[in-house]
Amino acid sequence: MASDTLVPIESNPEVMNKFLQKLGVPSNWSIVDVMGLDPEMLSWVPRPVISIMLLFPVSAAYEDHKKEEENEILAKGQEVSSDIFYMKQNVSNACGTVALVHSVANNCDKIDLSDGHMKKFLEEAKTLDAAARGTLFAKTPGIIDAHKELAQEGQTNTPSAEDPVDHHFITFVHKDGALYELDGRKAFPINHGPTTPDNLLEDAAKVCKEFMTRDPNEVRFTVMAFAASE
Repeated sequence: MASDTLVPIESNPEVMNKFLQKLGVPSNWSIVDVMGLDPEMLSWVPRPVISIMLLFPVSAAYEDHKKEEENEILAKGQEVSSDIFYMKQNVSNACGTVALVHSVANNCDKIDLSDGHMKKFLEEAKTLDAAARGTLFAKTPGIIDAHKELAQEGQTNTPSAEDPVDHHFITFVHKDGALYELDGRKAFPINHGPTTPDNLLEDAAKVCKEFMTRDPNEVRFTVMAFAASE
């Protein structure tokens, strides 16, 4: 069985694209940096965009909001598409890999995924609930080993698996007319309201700005898009 703690994968598009290609994602889709969230910066991002990933510091503001949001949804309810693929994160420091799995799994209709560890995992995970998917992920050596290999790349000083990590990756996708936030540390996917495939980047950018507003003294935010390769 895989270790329960990994060295985190770096928020480096080149490293992440190698990871995706190693697991069967064709090179016509790739991760790119989003340099800013204003309309001009967003206009530079290649289209179509099929997911957005946000890397942010895990802070008291995040934890407090997470708790409030969960209580509110439990009280009021929310609509979640039965087609959304969501999994819990059971492996420490695997949030970057979970974010990439969420990006691919919710876009299998657009990505011509070749046979390999990712395709096999998604087929096996299809009928499982979020917790069982997280357990299966932890027992999928092909994906875990690819993570370990690529976690060593692109780092000037590779941390050890035991080093405390205070950053977290989440994914935003469009599914059935709604914008979903997929965070393996939360209790469930979060429906952020209506969006379209064409407006996904702009609508996700608004939610990313809300994360930044909740932590006004923090500057360590990174946004990346999973988009058609130029």
